Amino acid sequence: MAPAIELRAASAGYLGRAVLRDIDLVIRAGERVAVMGRSGAGKTTLLNLLHQRAADRVALIPQAAALVKPLSVFHNVYMGRLDRSSTWHNLRTLAWPARRDVEAVAHVLALVELADKIFVKAGELSGGQQQRASVARALYNGRPILIGDEPVSALDRVQGAAVLARLCERHETAVFALHDIPLALSRMDRVIVLDEGRIVLDAPARDLNPADLVPWYGG
Repeated sequence: MAPAIELRAASAGYLGRAVLRDIDLVIRAGERVAVMGRSGAGKTTLLNLLHQRAADRVALIPQAAALVKPLSVFHNVYMGRLDRSSTWHNLRTLAWPARRDVEAVAHVLALVELADKIFVKAGELSGGQQQRASVARALYNGRPILIGDEPVSALDRVQGAAVLARLCERHETAVFALHDIPLALSRMDRVIVLDEGRIVLDAPARDLNPADLVPWYGG
């Protein structure tokens, strides 16, 4: 498989503190990759680096749902494609959405079981519903690579598995930061584990069992 994103000797830090050190990583087209590790291991920073390398090809699900809470679910999902419509069309959509846009957004909301909330204000949704709205925005974005930072953390395992399946169906390549070991092993092709800013494990999911991940997992 051809590389979708590649990092070579990549490092990153904040305020003079190193977070990632000498990262060599190739994400191949068509892969479904779980990034795992303890809180503070550098997962979000790694996802940010991957996003920066291929921003024009990436649909992003940030760790926080990042919704504009006074706006409707429709408008929050529609934002996933703001750059693909004219400024005039986007401004008009604030007040008078076109039928085709409403139908397109309703379709992706149905995939995450939120179609009945399309014109509800995002701030009125539960935490799990807000997370699913953020997922719907990425689905609506439709770019070939998906990067998701804990995109199903507010969902139970059954809901989480269903949402991950939808995301993987509609994006060629997917990279997710995950904490749920069984979910990662059952739904992903490959597992990468970070510890103290370095990759300490990179293996096919089919070759791993939960005991292999427990030492690197927590928090």
